[in-house]
Amino acid sequence: MITETRAGSVPRTSSETRKSCFNWLCIVVGNMVALMVNWSDMKIAYITPYEGEREIVTNLLSDHEVVFHDQLIDKEVPAELADADAISIFVNSKLTEEMVDSMPNLKVIALRSMGYDHVPVAYAQSKGIKVAYVPRYGAQTVAEHAFTLMLCLSRKVPEMYELLRRVGNIDIAGHEGFDLCCKTLGVIGTGSIGKRACEIGRGFRMNVKAYDLYPDEDFASKYGIEYESFDDVLGSSDIITLHVPATPENHHLLNEQSLGKVKAGAYIINTARGVLIDTVALLRSLKSGHIAGAGLDVFEGEEYLKDEMKLLDPEAKIEIDIFRAFAAQHEFLDMSNVIMTPHMAFNTIEAKLEITETTVKNILTAFDGEPDFPVKL
Repeated sequence: MITETRAGSVPRTSSETRKSCFNWLCIVVGNMVALMVNWSDMKIAYITPYEGEREIVTNLLSDHEVVFHDQLIDKEVPAELADADAISIFVNSKLTEEMVDSMPNLKVIALRSMGYDHVPVAYAQSKGIKVAYVPRYGAQTVAEHAFTLMLCLSRKVPEMYELLRRVGNIDIAGHEGFDLCCKTLGVIGTGSIGKRACEIGRGFRMNVKAYDLYPDEDFASKYGIEYESFDDVLGSSDIITLHVPATPENHHLLNEQSLGKVKAGAYIINTARGVLIDTVALLRSLKSGHIAGAGLDVFEGEEYLKDEMKLLDPEAKIEIDIFRAFAAQHEFLDMSNVIMTPHMAFNTIEAKLEITETTVKNILTAFDGEPDFPVKL
C-alpha cells in the first residue's frame, strides 16, 4: 500500500490523504458558499421610490433585503436603515460625512442621478465605499423638456392659455411668437443630453453652436454643429440652453459678467442645475430687457423650496445668497416671459425606468466588484 510520510508526522495511507483533501475542499467550498450567501443577503436602503418603483426594485433585487423609505433624508439616517449595506438616493435627498459614518456596514452608495454634488463622494471613497451614478438617463427626455420650455416661450403658450382661461375669446394681435427655424441655438455642454439638444435643434433647422471643455469633433461634423468659445456662443446665440454638471467651477456660470456678454434679446434655458445661474443677476437682466426670457426647471436652493420648514431650522446655515435667490424666484412667478417647472424634466415613464434599471445594475455589480458606472473624481 502506498503511503505518504512527512517529517515529524505519522505515515498516512493514500486513502487517508484523499479523505484529508476532501475535508479541506469541503471547508473551502463551504466558505465560498457562505460568502455567496452573505453577498446574496445584503440590506439595501432605497429612499423615496416613485409610484410603482417598489415592485420593480423588489423583483430585480429578490435575493436581497430591500427597505424602502418614503421620506427625504438630509441630516441623519433613520435608525432602521443604519445597518444597511447599500443606500440609494435621488437628488432631493442628501448624504453628509456624518451620515456616512453612521452606517458602519455601508459598502455602496447608488445615486439615481447624473449629479453627485449632494453626497461626499471623496470622503465615502476614502472609506472604501463605492459610489455609483446614472450617467446617461433620460438624455432624450431632458432634451425634449428643454425644447418644451423653448416652444412655450417662443409661442407664449402659458401666457395665452391664462388669458384664454380668464378672459375667454381674446384678440391674438400683439401676441406674436417666433419660429425656432433659422435661429441660433447655443448649447453649453455636449454630454449625452447636450448632444440630444443639438440633434433636436438641427431637426428644427436651427443653426447650432456649442461649447464644451472637450469638443466632440466627430459629432460636430456629423450633425453640422460648430464648436466655439464660451463667450462666442453667448454672444451669438438667440437661445442658450445649459447642460453641464454642478461642479465648483460651474457655480454661477451665468453671472452678472457673463450675462452681460449674452446677445441682447436672447433666451436662457436651464434644465441642468439651479446653481449654474446667479438668480439675482438673471432677474436684473430680465428686468432691463437685455435677456428676453427664461425657461427654468431647476433653481438655486430648491432643496429648501421643497421643504420650506428647513428655512426655520435654527441650526441650518443658509447663505444670504439663497434668500436673495428666493426673492428673485418669487419675482419670476409674476413675469410672463419666465416659465418655471418644478424640476420635472426627467419625469417620464421611460426615463424613470432607465434610472431604476441602471441603479439596480450598479448595486449588483458593486457587490460583485465594481459598479457599472462608478463616480470618478
